[in-house]
Amino acid sequence: MKILILCRSKSGRISPYIKEQVDSIMTFGINVEYLLIRGKSPFSYLSSYPLLLKKVKDYNPDIIHAHYGLCGLLASIQRKIPVVITFHGSDINNSVVRKISKIAATLSKANIYVSSKLAQVSSNRAGVIIPCGVNFDQFRPIENSEARKMLHFEQNIKYILFSSSFRHKVKNYSLAKEAVTKTQGYKIELIELKGFDRDQVAHLLNAADLALMTSYSEGSPQFIKEALACNCPIISTNVGDVQEL
Repeated sequence: MKILILCRSKSGRISPYIKEQVDSIMTFGINVEYLLIRGKSPFSYLSSYPLLLKKVKDYNPDIIHAHYGLCGLLASIQRKIPVVITFHGSDINNSVVRKISKIAATLSKANIYVSSKLAQVSSNRAGVIIPCGVNFDQFRPIENSEARKMLHFEQNIKYILFSSSFRHKVKNYSLAKEAVTKTQGYKIELIELKGFDRDQVAHLLNAADLALMTSYSEGSPQFIKEALACNCPIISTNVGDVQEL
């Protein structure tokens, strides 16, 4: 079987939760290739359509697996190859993009939602709920003292790991900053989750005193699942499927 993965990439890098999923299915002998959408403007998607047609012609996949609704709509415009769309959250939680995602969902062969909440609000077509998985070989508990030593953490500081970049608006950094400011009696360092590789993230989750997510909205946040896998204490807003985890 041959699968073409269609997803957006701002930097030319593939999102870890997509790459890890693909790496996993390739162990079963499935052939996979990527087509990346560079940029996020409507022009970026429209200008990628000829590239998609060429890729379909040259690679001749059995399935196109599109990640997020905009990629799903682009993939579904062509009618030669069946399309499966995975909806991750921002494509449903954003009211404008949700309209496009609903159109895409009616054109695709099958739809995957990473949480039951997304499935409930997203489409008039049935889909399956499959949250993104966690690599338990990589995200696993290690001794807190060992992880802190590896990262050169000081013993007298409480380290709180924020779920993303401080500049990512939907992650609501201002609430996290306010909560830390109001905490009395501790020396606290709030760590921005930005620029770390996957092994470093696993070490951070084992070294941190707390994993903090203050997002306005989420789908099925990997940050929370990976924190659970590392036995890191968590405080989170009630978004996505966090309450179910």
